[in-house]
Amino acid sequence: MTNGHSDSELANIGPPEQKILDSIQKNNIDFLRLQFVDLLGIVKNIAIPAEQAKKALTEGIYFDGSSIEGFVRIQESDMRLVPDISTYAELPWRQDEDGRGSARIISDVRKIDNTPFVGDPRHILQTSIDKAKQLGYDLNVGTEPEFFILNMENNRPLLETQDVGGYFDITPVDLASTIRRKMVYALQKLNFEIEASHHEVAEGQHEINWKYASALQTADNVITFKAVVRAIAHQNGVWATFMPKPISGINGSGMHTHMSLFENGTNAFFDKNGEFGLSDVAKHYLAGLLEHAPALTAICNPTVNSYKRLVPGYEAPVYIAWSDANRSALIRKPASRTAAGTRLEFRSPDPTCNPYLAIAAMLEAGLDGIIRELESPPPVRENIYEFDANKQQDYGIQTLPGNLGEALDALESDKVILNAIGDHAAKEFLTTKRAEYADYSVSVSSWEHERYLGIF
Repeated sequence: MTNGHSDSELANIGPPEQKILDSIQKNNIDFLRLQFVDLLGIVKNIAIPAEQAKKALTEGIYFDGSSIEGFVRIQESDMRLVPDISTYAELPWRQDEDGRGSARIISDVRKIDNTPFVGDPRHILQTSIDKAKQLGYDLNVGTEPEFFILNMENNRPLLETQDVGGYFDITPVDLASTIRRKMVYALQKLNFEIEASHHEVAEGQHEINWKYASALQTADNVITFKAVVRAIAHQNGVWATFMPKPISGINGSGMHTHMSLFENGTNAFFDKNGEFGLSDVAKHYLAGLLEHAPALTAICNPTVNSYKRLVPGYEAPVYIAWSDANRSALIRKPASRTAAGTRLEFRSPDPTCNPYLAIAAMLEAGLDGIIRELESPPPVRENIYEFDANKQQDYGIQTLPGNLGEALDALESDKVILNAIGDHAAKEFLTTKRAEYADYSVSVSSWEHERYLGIF
């Protein structure tokens, strides 16, 4: 576990904790935000005055978990947030005119007796990471969460993109370049190692890439990244959204996820003599991802809107296949043939997913492939979008679930992925998402009004 605090350890202030307290005082931090996420990946926080920071670092902070999505029942409500001191960061956009600011620290959710809460998404990922370690592996992950910048009015988003730029465009068509630069500066102050930022394919769509990290740090980074992007956009009078398909007829936003396992500091996915530079471990991991892809879709694409993105024709993966040569397949092996750069890119996730659950589920799918020594099929080097039904059948290529209901059915029948997120989280997730899909199924859209109201 990241913290592993015992009750006695929580009672003491060590050098790392004292360093945080000193920084709070030196940098005029007024409030400390203890952050965590609910089952849906929505960031929650408890803001405490700086004077309570020592108590938070030594005892944790108690809170009512019964009101948090997917946590506990009312009779089990008392819970505790235990800060992970390695995640302390002062928020560059939260400074007032007097130079006083706020900081955040990501926290693990514990029960009153200080044992981990099994429904805490961060704990779920830590459990999967521990399982990989027992097999001798550490997982490194890099993500690419895309987002749209929209105009807003009366503090509400409009379905109107802030620019008319396209892929890699620059000003004047990419009007958001200045805002994107401010986002990069804020992320760098939060110790992100930014690799690139650019306009994406669709109007108003953007991407900022940062260096990969360990699985847990990357999940933490995704949550932080989304908060930074939203905050900086709002400060500049626009709205940033990670909704997968906010506007019909143009590309949606994905969160391509790159993964590699390391064993004793060496990339276990790399084999210089292996086909495509991939080791047997990588091929087994790949096969596990392919086998569990339908169930993974429920976790990696958890909203009704997610499936408006997962359609042919908009560069989103639909077909359960892999390739070393094109992006129409679900899994891509990027071109790098170096030991450090060899990895697998899982292309279906979108940024509405809970990154802790999604990474845990993908890791366990891959580990299942390794444990069972599953064989990966040959890569598909042709553009699958151009296949007709017969050719798709000849290649044995299946498609991802077509809607949230089908994805939930696949999840419910996949014991490996259910076990990855645990009984508690699986039950709550399925219940919540079944209700969401049922609500969507009986709603009447503006499209239906325009199509049918004046005709029938």
